[in-house]
Amino acid sequence: MSEIDNTESWREVLDDLELLRTASRAMGGEERLRKHRNAGNLDARARIDHLLDPSTFMEIGTLVGGADAPADAVIIGSGKIDGRPVMVAAEDFTVLAGTISSTANAKRYRVAELAVTDRVPLVMMLEGAGFRADGKEYGRSPTDLLAQARCSGRVPLVTAVLGASAGHGALVAPMSDFTVMSAHASIFTAGPPVVRESLGEVISKEDLGGPKVAVASGLVHNVAPDDAATLDMVRTYLRYFPSSAWSYPMNAQSGDDDFRLVPEMLEIIPRNGRRVYDMHDVIELVFDEGSCFEVQPGFGQSLICTLARLGGHPVAIVANQPLALAGSLDSDGADKATHFITVADSFHLPIVFLADNPGVMPGSLSEQKGILRSGARMYAAQTQARVPKMTVTIRKAYGFGSMVMGMIPFDGQSATFIFPGATMGAMGSAAMSRARGSDVEEATRLRQLEVEASYRMAQSFGQDELISPVETRNRLLHSLERALYRRQAIPEPAARIAIMP
Repeated sequence: MSEIDNTESWREVLDDLELLRTASRAMGGEERLRKHRNAGNLDARARIDHLLDPSTFMEIGTLVGGADAPADAVIIGSGKIDGRPVMVAAEDFTVLAGTISSTANAKRYRVAELAVTDRVPLVMMLEGAGFRADGKEYGRSPTDLLAQARCSGRVPLVTAVLGASAGHGALVAPMSDFTVMSAHASIFTAGPPVVRESLGEVISKEDLGGPKVAVASGLVHNVAPDDAATLDMVRTYLRYFPSSAWSYPMNAQSGDDDFRLVPEMLEIIPRNGRRVYDMHDVIELVFDEGSCFEVQPGFGQSLICTLARLGGHPVAIVANQPLALAGSLDSDGADKATHFITVADSFHLPIVFLADNPGVMPGSLSEQKGILRSGARMYAAQTQARVPKMTVTIRKAYGFGSMVMGMIPFDGQSATFIFPGATMGAMGSAAMSRARGSDVEEATRLRQLEVEASYRMAQSFGQDELISPVETRNRLLHSLERALYRRQAIPEPAARIAIMP
């Protein structure tokens, strides 16, 4: 065969391949795509394009599903975010409502398998109706959830809910390190038709699993106004993390790596322990300007969990919020912090605790919600964390509320600081006076002892240093730069099975 004939033969084959690829890229057809876009949504391929750096997506499994089910309703492949490789999967609602067949399951398994094998993040984009009831049995084959579970604690696993997500497909969301949804999306075990058939309950998608429900339950961490903003949030989140647990977070050239005093702290924090202030103001002031990214702001609001940078270094911040329940530890806040701390520890982010709380939330409702169990889980998470830990006691921290905030000695902290006048102990002096039935003289003495507690703590070396609030940034940054020198070996994943939902 001549060279010309051989080239022509290849051209015919490659033309056929391109026709098949073109058909797959047409997804559910122009009419369904138009309907999808008219509803204000990006289609699955547009979502991938928006998430990734331009022209970096390389698809695999393009021809799976054939003409009847282009890409078999899930588009998978790899690309880059900020120049770093990631694996991605996007359910395509325009093809059979984004349902999952045996081969779609295989694609989902493969993209997660490659993520953990090649040690790169996995981003799942959800909009699908779950298992496809087509009468075809899977037989003895692995479910994609096995591969997704193996990602946990090894590579960042992030889920974006971008439409209605139900059943099997939705199960990756609670397994993820971070889950964000668009304002028009919903997520549930089973959708309204199944709920109506099974329970006789008539309910809308929004009321069953919209943002108000998903955020209140703790399932979804953050909400964005639309698809584009949701995917932008995924990109932002991943910037704080290494590509895997086998690498360290990258130091960003933030332009705010200087040591500086923060005299504004004296204006923000009231000396009167009964007056409230917004802990967000403290965080914004102490850490690098414009670097804060709060996780789960609408859940467990008495605790703030925020990613930020200090001198360009990514850190995880756990802080009491005096504006909510006076900063008391409740079960929702503890559950939020447990997950956040475990994710930070898995990917080598130092943890900074900012303590200002009257203790664990008391009362019958708190007990019914399992505050002791939730508090114990948070305590276990923080005391098992192997990353550098630093804690600052701002005004008060009582009882178990101090322990969960990393304040007890010999807990592997790289730094422990306390502000003058900060109070601590088993409980506040007022509560102790009531518990003991103290007279006026004893109550006054107990209050004075409480006020002097920080100085006694410093004199007995109960904390590393009694510091002025204006020194906070400098002390933390100095301690962090020293603590990062423990990174003198190739990192290994944390010694746990996975990050618990």
